[in-house]
Amino acid sequence: MERRTLLRAAVLGGSSAVLGGTLWRGAAYAAPAQPGTSPYGALGSPDANGIRLPAGFTSRVIARSGQTVPGTSYTWHNAPDGGACYTDGTGWIYVSNSEINPSGGASAVRFSSTGTVTGAYRILSGTRQNCAGGKTPWNTWLSCEEVSLGYVYETDPWGVNAAVQRPAMGRFKHEAAAADPVRKVVYLTEDETNGRFYRFVPTTWGSLASGTLQVMVAGSGTSGSFSWANVPDPDGSPTTTRTQVSGSKSFNGGEGCHYADDTVWFTTKGDNRVWQLNLTNNTYELAYDDSLVTSGTAPLTGVDNITGSASGDLYVAEDGGSMDICVITPADVVAPFLRIDGQSGSEITGPAFSPDGTRLYFSSQRGTSGSSSGGITYEVRGPFRA
Repeated sequence: MERRTLLRAAVLGGSSAVLGGTLWRGAAYAAPAQPGTSPYGALGSPDANGIRLPAGFTSRVIARSGQTVPGTSYTWHNAPDGGACYTDGTGWIYVSNSEINPSGGASAVRFSSTGTVTGAYRILSGTRQNCAGGKTPWNTWLSCEEVSLGYVYETDPWGVNAAVQRPAMGRFKHEAAAADPVRKVVYLTEDETNGRFYRFVPTTWGSLASGTLQVMVAGSGTSGSFSWANVPDPDGSPTTTRTQVSGSKSFNGGEGCHYADDTVWFTTKGDNRVWQLNLTNNTYELAYDDSLVTSGTAPLTGVDNITGSASGDLYVAEDGGSMDICVITPADVVAPFLRIDGQSGSEITGPAFSPDGTRLYFSSQRGTSGSSSGGITYEVRGPFRA
């Protein structure tokens, strides 16, 4: 199901309408999401894993940093971060980055059709502070280095093909990536207080070996129109990519990024916002801003990784403050979906749905110990909205 807000704006001419049961907003910019009742109901008491979930949902631990993944001989990496799921025959694979420096990289866990763990292995080694990334339509994982002049590495979730460095995608403090198969580009966030939002236009779609790095150009406001400009020197040295194009829009700490249905959403942790770009008419606005919450307490106080579901719901992991994953619905309601107790020194990372949409994977990067060696990777299963 397509998500709400500015999609179909040209058709609706600024009005609101309901198409196929989904609320569409027109060209007038919408107010950011506000606190409300979760479509899944209230959170229950902590389960055996310390996770508060709505009724009908259950959790299990998949892996712990420094320990062998149950059912395998593979030792799980420290500081698990961004992740994604891939169909693997009748089962699936969950890929997870390691945000340590040096020796970051990424690992994968393989599941059978019933959800049983059948294997775990390394898919990327010898890199630095691999934070988030993104899945490509040709089923590779883009693992991004969150360091100055960092690279994007294209990796094989099956661990068969060697990882490949992709310098054409720019050298900067990378965070997340999201592929857009319609415009045949990959969007990229930058984790700097004056970071930019980029897109990479491959020479040939399906290959990231060459192409053009572009940066978003827009005004200083929280809504308006935008365009793209080529970055003259994607190598970022001696002049950083974020300072090469006059008029490029600054964002305070780019984090997660998600594409669906002609819209791309990305988060900025410095000002606790979720941004939304309508790609059909090149306009942008805020989907969430905790400073603009008009009633009650802001339920989302530390935006980080972001993903979406088939229902059009967005799921936003928190970095600092409460250990929550919040849901933002197509009706612009934001509410906690889950909360982890007793891990205030950690952050939630890597939310990703299994291919059938019934299981959500994510990690507590530092777990109960508050250390990168205490990471815990979880699975939540239940009646997610279709």
